[in-house]
Parts: sequence; structure tokens; C-alpha cells
Amino acid sequence: MDGLAAPFLDFLVDEAAAGKRPDWIVHDFCHHWVPPIAHEHNVPCAAFMICSAAFVAFLGPRWANAVHPRVAKEDFTMTPGWISPPSAIAYRRRSEAEWMADAFRANASGVSNIDRVWGMFERCRLTIYRSCEEVEAGMFALLTDLLRKPAVPAGVLLPPVVATDDEGRGEVLRWLDEQPPKSVIYVALGSEAPLTLNNLHELALGLELAGVRFMWVLRKPAGLFEAGGSGVLPDGFEGRIRGRGMVQTGWVPQVAALAHGATAAFLTHCGWGSTVESFAFGLPLVMLPFVIDQPLIARAVEEKGIGVEVPRDDTDGSFNRDGVAAAVQRVMVDDEGKVLARRARKLQEVLADQRAQERYIDNLVEHLRRYRDDGCQ
Repeated sequence: MDGLAAPFLDFLVDEAAAGKRPDWIVHDFCHHWVPPIAHEHNVPCAAFMICSAAFVAFLGPRWANAVHPRVAKEDFTMTPGWISPPSAIAYRRRSEAEWMADAFRANASGVSNIDRVWGMFERCRLTIYRSCEEVEAGMFALLTDLLRKPAVPAGVLLPPVVATDDEGRGEVLRWLDEQPPKSVIYVALGSEAPLTLNNLHELALGLELAGVRFMWVLRKPAGLFEAGGSGVLPDGFEGRIRGRGMVQTGWVPQVAALAHGATAAFLTHCGWGSTVESFAFGLPLVMLPFVIDQPLIARAVEEKGIGVEVPRDDTDGSFNRDGVAAAVQRVMVDDEGKVLARRARKLQEVLADQRAQERYIDNLVEHLRRYRDDGCQ
């Protein structure tokens, strides 16, 4: 990623020479070298945060970390000093806190992840979030104070569900078409979850023990298997679940699958994009977070009362089939699941207010217009 700095500089010079200077550059956290280059050519930068606003508040800016230093991984299991009670934003387990502590250490690039984030905070004019007050109330005012520049929610930015004919629906959607309404739990852990073979086996056997219909999108973990999912699934698993379960190793139109009438719940790693999509379709969650902001998102969803987390070992974060089965049954079978689903549908109704979502976009556009020339006052 850092090797793009020189070509990016050349690109910006060429664009300026051609009279095509950009109005804004919008970038991710790791491009800490973008704002200095952009500043030399009088182009403002905005950081688009693909994580939750609460996670950014938990990271905090450089000045807040200097006042309230965190040096041991246990420090990350406590709400930071710059976030006032009653908030309880913190990692719950040592294994989760270890990842966060690593972000404060230099890596192979020579620059720690947190230094990249702090540099981005300090040099950009705005921070933008795929979120809204209805989901993360009060967070944007807090972040505006912490970062000393506007923290702007862009709304949930839900992709449209594209209608398809029978031929274009694909194997997954056709399988869902054959299931009863609200009978399937959709299972997907994203593309970067650090899965081990034992993780996959325990998840598979937990889904089998739960006894419910499921659609499992099994993405290929790097280095774990070359093609397909059958090489890593437990012996005989696919035969035993045939008829009520499907394992798909190719690409799946997740938004369409979550919106499908047969889908009742979502077993997820709690990546922010997937979580926002579950909110928009009113689905209760079974949560299996791994790294980065995922554990904090799981805590927040649990507090909202629309999801349950698979039980994990507090030290190493391991889980087993019995815990998976119990969590799935709580959401899909037990009366508790009806309460979770009702709360999820209430949040869906709020997010379905298209006028409110458009106002977030209008507000973002207004900030971009104002701060393009004025800077951050």
C-alpha cells in the first residue's frame, strides 16, 4: 500500500497541470501518506471510516491517548478515560485486547496501525461514517469533540436489492426460494476472519446440532484449502445436513440473501458492513466476532437486545459446537428469538425512513462544500 505514495504524487501533479485538481480525496485509515501529499497541492482530504463510530471513539486521538495512556493489553478491556459513563465500550476478552495492543506496536511497514490512524485524524478535514444517530446515538458529537473536526454520519448507505429473473437468481437464491418463510439462518463470517480448521469444524457441527435450516457462505481462508469446502468440513457433514442446509463456497449476493423472505436470522462475524445490512433488513443476530472492531460491535448489538453471542473462552477466544448450537437455538427456536426479532424489526422500521437517510447525505454534501475551501474552523 505504501508503495503507491510516489505514483499517487505523480498522478496528482499531472491532474493539477491539466486543470483537473480534485475537490476532495476520500481515503481509508492506512493511507497516512495521502494527506501530506494532498496538502502540498491544496486538496482537502476526508477519511471514510468503514468501522463503527464507537470503535473510532475507543481508539481515540493521539492527545487523548497521551492523557490516558494504555500500555498493557488489560488496559483495552476497560472503557477509555475520554469516554464518559454509562458507556461500556471495551473489549471483553484478553484475546480481543491482544489484537488491539498489537495495533499500537510497529509492524513490518515500520509504522504502527495506530500511528497511521492518528496521522489521518490529524491531517484530514472531516471524518465520515457509514452510520447514523439512530444506530449510534451521541457518537458523532463525541467524535467531533475528540478529533476536533467534524465527524459526519453518511447514513446506512444500503445497496439496493436488485431484482433478477429466474435464470439470474443463482443457486443460493433458488435454494432459499424452496424454504419456508423465516426458517433459515444465513451464515457468513466475511473474507478476513482468522479461521482455523478447528473453528470450521466446531461451527459446522454446531449448525448440525442446532437442527435448523441454514445457508452457510464458506469463504476460503488463506492457506487453509485450495478449492471448495468439502476438504475441510467434518467427515459426512454435507450428507447429514442435506435438505436442510447448504454450504456455498462461491460468491453470494449477500444483500439479496439477507432480504429474502426465507431468511430469519444472521450468524455473523460482526463486520460493520454486514451488521448494518442486518439492521436494515430487521434480522436478529448470532454473533461470532474475531478481531478489530467486531467484538465491540457485538457488545453494542447485545446491548440493543437484537443479538446473542456464541459463548467463548475468555482467555483464548475459543468456542465449541455446543455453544454454537445453543446460540442458534436461542435465536431460531426459543421464545427469546421472537423478542430479538421484534426489536430488530423496530430498528428496521426506523432505518427505512428514506427521507431521514437522504438528509444524512445532504448534510454530508453540505460539509464537503463548506470545508473544501474553509478548512476545519
